[in-house]
Amino acid sequence: MSGNQKLTQLIGHIYDATLDPSLWHDVLDDTAQFVGGSAAVLITKDPTARRVCLIHEAGADPHYLELYRQRYAALDPLTIGHYFGELEQPLAVADLLPYEEFLRTPFYKEWVRPQGIVDFVGAALDKTATDVAMLGIFRHERNGVTDEATRQCMRTIVPHIRRAMMISRAVDSNQAEARSLKDAFDGFGAGAFLIDVGGRLVHANAAGHDILGAGEVLRVIDGRLMVADADGDRTLRATLASVVQANATDVALALSDSDGGRYVAHILPLAVEHSRFGRGPRAAAAALFVRKASLEGTLRPEIIARTYRLTPAELRVLLAMVEEGGVREVSESLGVAETTIKTHLSRLFEKTGAGRQADLIKLVAGYASPLAGRA
Repeated sequence: MSGNQKLTQLIGHIYDATLDPSLWHDVLDDTAQFVGGSAAVLITKDPTARRVCLIHEAGADPHYLELYRQRYAALDPLTIGHYFGELEQPLAVADLLPYEEFLRTPFYKEWVRPQGIVDFVGAALDKTATDVAMLGIFRHERNGVTDEATRQCMRTIVPHIRRAMMISRAVDSNQAEARSLKDAFDGFGAGAFLIDVGGRLVHANAAGHDILGAGEVLRVIDGRLMVADADGDRTLRATLASVVQANATDVALALSDSDGGRYVAHILPLAVEHSRFGRGPRAAAAALFVRKASLEGTLRPEIIARTYRLTPAELRVLLAMVEEGGVREVSESLGVAETTIKTHLSRLFEKTGAGRQADLIKLVAGYASPLAGRA
């Protein structure tokens, strides 16, 4: 393999390490060989507190690394120079202080010389107000002190390592954000489902798995989330189709189980390109929240009454409709004649604009937060 091929391969491995941190050891080992050194480290150094944090290393003696962390970081005469060095610019010992002076330091005599090291060439990758992150290459006696060829190799490879570290930081940040979002999603009291544009289930929270386990309202068939009710399933498919066309809005639908239990589902389209729950064909295109229609949780009936100017009797019938179901059940529950219930129901349709009892259930559910805690 030619020198250019080796360099191309090394650069490729550097960027591979942004997604697989376990590769950094081999990357640094190859980097040390490319630059001409016995070991390589990625570290952060704090010149004020005289502390060091080892990020990755290859070829260094673990015993001496620990000694450095515990004692010799505070004695390292190169740290301040590294902190004030320009980003990506290689700095050897002789660039920071006279080499003969370095040889007289306790740091050299007690930590450097026993390892057979004669030089250290480093380059700053990033800085904060308190520390500097850097790549460092140890030069052993067999390598000799840093020469121009070594500096040129550092100038070639350091920009790639710096970009790779920045990418790694962004990846870690996005992964942390995704984990936080997933934790919040999994804590919803409502059944919560993430589905792709084809209706395939991407993720479900604990309450969602409970609903799927019952199989009365929702189920998964061949990986696709299905609504047991045919009308509800058609509405779900139509909403997903509108997501693809980028003209979807929030949709609510009433669902029921085989025992007549009433549920309300809210479909929230997601911008696929911004989804934190997957990329490509399996990215989440919509979130589906499903909860049993009830008056529990964070429902505020007075807000509904004030919004639609309902009388106390009308509000009472509306809320009973959610809890009990049809006219006969509400009549029995409230001890009011069915004709009276029908009169109130007609006024409710007029004031709310609803056309069916199912629409009234969706209306009430819209005032209850799906984030209420699980029972």
